[in-house]
Amino acid sequence: MFDTMTVTKAAAGLFGAFLVFLLGKWAAEEIYHVDGHGEAAYIVEPLEGNDTVSEAEEVNFDELMMAAEVDKGASVFKKCQACHKLEDGANGTGPYLYGVVGRPVASAAGFGYSSAMQGKGGDWTPEELDAFLTNPKGVVSGTSMAFAGLKKQKDRVNLIAYLDSLDN
Repeated sequence: MFDTMTVTKAAAGLFGAFLVFLLGKWAAEEIYHVDGHGEAAYIVEPLEGNDTVSEAEEVNFDELMMAAEVDKGASVFKKCQACHKLEDGANGTGPYLYGVVGRPVASAAGFGYSSAMQGKGGDWTPEELDAFLTNPKGVVSGTSMAFAGLKKQKDRVNLIAYLDSLDN
């Protein structure tokens, strides 16, 4: 069945592979040593008498809109152009965005909105667009828009200013 040489070769292969894994583990532990490095060089003491943490100053959304950069919003729109068009009435996978700022929600002519979007109601004010662009599925649960959202508020504000600049 098996001769001694074949069994010896198989055992040597297994033990050799095991030895390589052990040596790799030893090298990794030496390179990426995770134990403590001794005492701290300095200690940061908390401020005395001030146990409250001050909250970040709230920035007015209107001030952000006034400081928005339209040309940077055009760059941000590149993330949207796969599904949305800027020409009036030219729907794509998503509705056209010409005149979207101030337009009633789910009102682009010729576009088939999801029932969730149709049920939202209201207008696309800059504040509403900001909230929606942050997390579309969080604002309109059940929307068919697959976009995850824009995390940076500066990007959202610039995009809204760009979209607002397109119509009269």
